[in-house]
Amino acid sequence: MSGTTTTSRYENQKRRDWNTFCQYIRNYRPPLSLSHCSGAHVLEFLHYLDQFGKTKVHTQACPYFGLPNPPAHCPCPLRQAWGSLDALIGRLRAAYEENGGATESNPFGTRAVRIYLRDVRDFQAKSRGVSYKKKRKRPKSKISSTATAST
Repeated sequence: MSGTTTTSRYENQKRRDWNTFCQYIRNYRPPLSLSHCSGAHVLEFLHYLDQFGKTKVHTQACPYFGLPNPPAHCPCPLRQAWGSLDALIGRLRAAYEENGGATESNPFGTRAVRIYLRDVRDFQAKSRGVSYKKKRKRPKSKISSTATAST
């Protein structure tokens, strides 16, 4: 890489994520080629990544299930946060196509992966007492731009 070209944090992270996924399928037994990779393999990769998570996800049997700020420590597992998984899949989906994969066969965009992400989001929201409601875009008001200019 030359000194004049800089890549964004997003591009660097996308490259690292892609390399991690490619290493994962190279180490798969039996070894797996990218062309034979499916949504099921992507789900296995996401489950594998869970062991490196840092987000406490309370089980339904935990007395702190649904509490955003538990008063004490509990033995519930640490998992990958939904937002991290969602961003990861977005980067891998883009990297797949940038590396010659066809949009129609992109394993990161399968229905199973979308359903898994939705289920993780919903369960983590319940577990941690956090709402992941989609934020509505508010229309830009004409007054705000002129009001800020005069202040």
